[in-house]
Amino acid sequence: MSSGDIVLKLQKREVVGKGLAKIRKDGLIPAVVHDHGKPSVVVMGVYSDIAKVFTEAGKHHPVQLDIDGKSETVIIKEVDINPVKNLIAHVVFQAIRQDEKIETEVPITMEGDSPAQKLGLMLISHLSVVEVEAFPKDLPDKIILDISTLSEIGDKLTVANLVIPDRVTIISDPENLIVSVEETKAQISEEAEEEEAAEGAEGETQGEEGAEAGDESTEKTTEPA
Repeated sequence: MSSGDIVLKLQKREVVGKGLAKIRKDGLIPAVVHDHGKPSVVVMGVYSDIAKVFTEAGKHHPVQLDIDGKSETVIIKEVDINPVKNLIAHVVFQAIRQDEKIETEVPITMEGDSPAQKLGLMLISHLSVVEVEAFPKDLPDKIILDISTLSEIGDKLTVANLVIPDRVTIISDPENLIVSVEETKAQISEEAEEEEAAEGAEGETQGEEGAEAGDESTEKTTEPA
């Protein structure tokens, strides 16, 4: 886990339901804090502050909340994005304890030089995060995937190929596909054109052979008895 605490100041809110529209209009984000079966705490914070913390912490780095002067250690559990405006609309925080393991998402980072890319092939990403379990202090900022073994079409890497840090358990299915090697659209189009040209040439050859056979047949039928 990266060093240094990420701190976010929030304040409790009374507004719920339809009143949330005005909160958002005022540049605030409504949020809620869940804490191990205790009553949830509804809060709100400045949009720019929450957006910055989400960028830094993701869903894997502990965040120190300051709620009206009271401190709480949490991780970001869920973030709702407005699909039209592409803005954060609501955040769910989950309180955590240093002596309890938690399950969360950690981003996958690809490292290494792929021979396939040097050949002009395309790497298709199928998975960007992986589910893990660990104590908060052991949560990594990323999980490494070595792509130096990807060299030809059809090559692929799965969760089983990830470099797992000590004291971290992967929850995701080890067979889940992360990245695969495929041809580019240009290469596929070029191959299709070559196949069409080959089929056309073959058709022309067969047509010429058929015409020659027809000529020979005509010559035979016109010979005197």
